[in-house]
Amino acid sequence: MKILLPLLISTCFLTGPASARPNIILAMADDQGWGDMGYMGHKVLKTPVFDEMAKSGLRFDRFYAAAPVCSPTRASVLTGRHPNRMGCFQWGHTLRKHEITLAEALKSAGYTTSHFGKWHLGSVRAESEVAPGKNGFDEWASAPNFYENSPLFSHNGKVIETEGESSAVTVDLALEWMAKVKEKPFLSVIWFGNPHTPHVGTKKFLKMYQEEDKAYANFYAEITAMDAAMGKLREGIRKLGVADNTILWYCSDNGGLKPNSMAGLSGKKGKLLEGGIRVPGIIEWPEVIRQNRVTQVPANTVDIYPTILELSGVKQPAGQPILDGISLAELIRGGDFTRKKPMGFWSYPARGRGMHARQMLKELRTAQQAGKLPPVAKAGFVDQKYPADQFPGPSAWISGQWKLHRQAGKKGTAASYSLFNLAEDIKEANDLSNKAPVRLERMKDELANWQKSVVNSLNGGDYPQAKGK
Repeated sequence: MKILLPLLISTCFLTGPASARPNIILAMADDQGWGDMGYMGHKVLKTPVFDEMAKSGLRFDRFYAAAPVCSPTRASVLTGRHPNRMGCFQWGHTLRKHEITLAEALKSAGYTTSHFGKWHLGSVRAESEVAPGKNGFDEWASAPNFYENSPLFSHNGKVIETEGESSAVTVDLALEWMAKVKEKPFLSVIWFGNPHTPHVGTKKFLKMYQEEDKAYANFYAEITAMDAAMGKLREGIRKLGVADNTILWYCSDNGGLKPNSMAGLSGKKGKLLEGGIRVPGIIEWPEVIRQNRVTQVPANTVDIYPTILELSGVKQPAGQPILDGISLAELIRGGDFTRKKPMGFWSYPARGRGMHARQMLKELRTAQQAGKLPPVAKAGFVDQKYPADQFPGPSAWISGQWKLHRQAGKKGTAASYSLFNLAEDIKEANDLSNKAPVRLERMKDELANWQKSVVNSLNGGDYPQAKGK
């Protein structure tokens, strides 16, 4: 168990009967851009299932990943907190041992939980403090990073082989588990490995793009295969009889990389421009979302945690540290909802950590077969202090239709600012800093105060008992 876990989450309780609690499925793509959808008007890409979901559920046209790269966004989904609060700065960085995850909060309230697919928040060795099993997941078949077809997974710590298109294989594992647990409310986190490079389409889906350049054909084939896997998932939960009261929430972990992946937004993966952080977002919940809606309300992956807790009738844990997200429950239920809390973004200038999933799992399998496992690497701790008055790297602050960009020097002290009205300037081309000086100063102050709060969390301020442990 994690530090403080019994103390912090033992007081979770339900506000409604167990029979009314929805099942939760959180599905996520890897590097799918905002424009990589048929319903966004893409001229080549075929996504019939996503298009159907967008027509039947709640479609977000301003849904944001908390970070422009993968691991940090995943940390935000599980905690409702900006990833910098736990030092998950870039790809390959981990959760912290003492963070309370969505899986832990729901598990304490009677849910059974699972993770399938890309983890990328630490080791997938069962003994590791940053493995899925130590972060609230009862069942898991996980890869340490993105993965291709016929992937290897760590199944509750033991390496297993699979065969088939990667997204379909992942959904098959999830549905097999759901069939066993469907009598209880469940959380299933399904994080695909597509369409991350290298792009390797299968014959079935490559046939749809025979006229395209090979690189694009493989890229499109991976997304269409993922679309088909989502179709298999939706059909599977219908056959299990749980679809009506299942919240199926789909998004991507960051923006895309292809020139036509952003549907006119500026920037791409790795940048805090809209193209790097605005991503597809769709929710289906047939029992509650009975009519298609498209919303322009800004929403974020940090909102998933508080939203799911409220919709599940689970109180936030006692001792819950500061959340950056808000509950979108009223919006999902169809109420008149306006987001009042701004959203902060901050790319801390730390190096990413490369992880070759298949090679790592091969090595783990060999060590398991030989009975000679190396020591587990220490991870997930408050391991250094960060200056409380320096905010290095680019950051951004979105308040309604307004977006402030902060470009900082190497030490984070000297900075330049730009201000955009996204309702009128989606490409962030017209800097309004000089025309809106009062708004500029107000948003600068708000961003600075938020960054101070983030650094306090980063330095262990939310969990003083866990410092140095």
